[in-house]
Amino acid sequence: MIGAAVDLVGEPAVADRLRGVARARAADVAHLWRRLGAVERRVRKAVEKAADDDGSPLDPHRGLYLTDEAVRRVLDQPVQPPLHPPAAVAEPERSDLRLTRLARDFRLFPLDVELLLVSIAPDVDARFESLYAYLNDDVRRRRATVGLALRLCGAPVAGPGRFRLSATSPLVAGGLVVVETPENPALARPLRVPDRVVAHLLGDDALAPEVAAFARVVAPRGEPESELVGRLADALSGGARALHLRDPAGDAGPIAVAALASSGWDALVVDPVALADQDHPALAETVREARLRGAGLVLGPLEPLLPQRVRLLRELAARAEGVPLLLHGAGHWDPRWSPRPVVPVPVPSPAPDRLAARWTEALGGDPGFLPDLAGYRLGAEELDRAVAVAEGLAAVQGGPVGLAHVRAGVRAQNGAGLDRLARRIVPSVGWDDVVLPAHTRKQLTELVMRARHRERVLGEWRMRPGGGRGRGVVALFAGESGTGKTMSAEVVAAEIGMDLYVVDLSTVVDKYIGETEKNLERIFTEAAGVHGVLLFDEADAVFGKRSEVKDAHDRNANVESAYLLQRVESFDGIAVLTTNLRSNVDEAFTRRIDVIADFPVPDAEQRRALWERCLAPALPRADDVDLAFCAERFELAGGSIRACAITAAYLAAAGDRPVTMADLVDAIHQEYRKLGRLVLESEFGPWLAPG
Repeated sequence: MIGAAVDLVGEPAVADRLRGVARARAADVAHLWRRLGAVERRVRKAVEKAADDDGSPLDPHRGLYLTDEAVRRVLDQPVQPPLHPPAAVAEPERSDLRLTRLARDFRLFPLDVELLLVSIAPDVDARFESLYAYLNDDVRRRRATVGLALRLCGAPVAGPGRFRLSATSPLVAGGLVVVETPENPALARPLRVPDRVVAHLLGDDALAPEVAAFARVVAPRGEPESELVGRLADALSGGARALHLRDPAGDAGPIAVAALASSGWDALVVDPVALADQDHPALAETVREARLRGAGLVLGPLEPLLPQRVRLLRELAARAEGVPLLLHGAGHWDPRWSPRPVVPVPVPSPAPDRLAARWTEALGGDPGFLPDLAGYRLGAEELDRAVAVAEGLAAVQGGPVGLAHVRAGVRAQNGAGLDRLARRIVPSVGWDDVVLPAHTRKQLTELVMRARHRERVLGEWRMRPGGGRGRGVVALFAGESGTGKTMSAEVVAAEIGMDLYVVDLSTVVDKYIGETEKNLERIFTEAAGVHGVLLFDEADAVFGKRSEVKDAHDRNANVESAYLLQRVESFDGIAVLTTNLRSNVDEAFTRRIDVIADFPVPDAEQRRALWERCLAPALPRADDVDLAFCAERFELAGGSIRACAITAAYLAAAGDRPVTMADLVDAIHQEYRKLGRLVLESEFGPWLAPG
């Protein structure tokens, strides 16, 4: 088999590692069989003594039990092949053997090891089933009982040895031995070793199915060791066993894995979402798996477990005594979540050059669009998933991975939590779809620039230090209705490669005191975990001016505004506020806003451009269409022009003909009435139909 592996792999280093693994497993099995050989000798003596003591005549019910002759035939059977390992296998140092490591990691006494060997014997050698049934004087009990195990180990059944099989003993509490049928008398309870423990001692490292449902073994990424990883590794080597890494950027998982690897531990990573979905999670088996592997437990982010499933966190922390437990999440650690003292450790955000290196590594080279990815705040695992989605999309479309694929992969990482509080819009417009004055376009360009480079300016260069200030970017779009504020927010989201989340203020504002703040807090919290632009349309409904306190209503309104002032300043995402009247927004909010863009009513030239864009190229036009006339005569905002174009298209479709100038004028006439404007026939010219 080793030779076949070498031929397939073709790497001498890999082949040497496979040979080393094979030798180690053979040595572990050989050591286990030698220890079981000692158990077999004790069983033989017990059988011989039982046979000598049994002088009774033949029992008429002899078919229901094993006779002395039948037992002796079992003893005379040749030893099974695995009992004697090949002589060529050299046994390594005893400290490297699995049974020895298991005794050390589970803190077993020598008597515990002997009890474990007695219990495991029927699982690796079928002869012990018959022998134990004979010694138990019951063909149905084919495993060692508590009393039989103690006798075979030379421990008095009434002595302290029996407590090595109590519920709190290392064997039972650690999940190495299961004491079954608790309704039986204590000495008559059979002992069983779980299949995973048997497989481990025989060299199998596959996760048990109940553990694999929410945990996996993760190898370190091979990144250069950072200062934080080194400090965590030193703490683990010095005896620290419970740490909480607070990392809003979601990068703490790989850091925890790297710290465990640097301190000589494997990493068993627990998925909190999958753990919370389990009806009866195998927490004891998970801790046992970590001890069997010599691994630490990594659990996070913790938010899916809080606060409803915090019981799982407490139980896991209580069971994992002595096992390195590295927890991580975006929030602060609450000491009530664990019966063990947990050391909180803040995780700094990765520098932009490190993020660029991760993108380069994940994409397999330096892409030309790397600068366009600077605005994303992704952890290492989330980045890998985004690239995997991008590669899948590129494969479906039959081309190389491009910026659009990567952006779609990033958006695919957004959870659905914010969808319940806001309307998600996947941007489908660009700069060419909006008609704006030069100064407004410049402000939008500045907003995009701030969104892309905020990690370097606000994080690495610390241009917004202290005071609980976040690294968010907040913009205010002010202008009359229909001047392009919402569409411009969609253009900004498209430019930085994010989704647009439009907050429905009708679901936010509540007549009951304090409920509006709670709704807004849920929105801000969910928005911090997605890659999107948060849009508060008609924001002056919640970001309005504070007033002089004359009654309780004024006081509560001012409390709401004060909360928003603090929350906007600590926000870590990208938010856009729109208002029809800039003077309605409190000046304190204006001070906390990074970019203010004014959207004036378009002039005649801009209206002409808007008419051209709103009448799509696929829409057939009659020869009499005069867009210059429409732009000069009718002062309409972009939203109204778009509504007129759609109305004219419906009129043309109903008549099964191209759009005519009469259709456009009729649509404008309807829009004027909808807006409550005065309709003058002289203004509409000869195309206005009577009535």
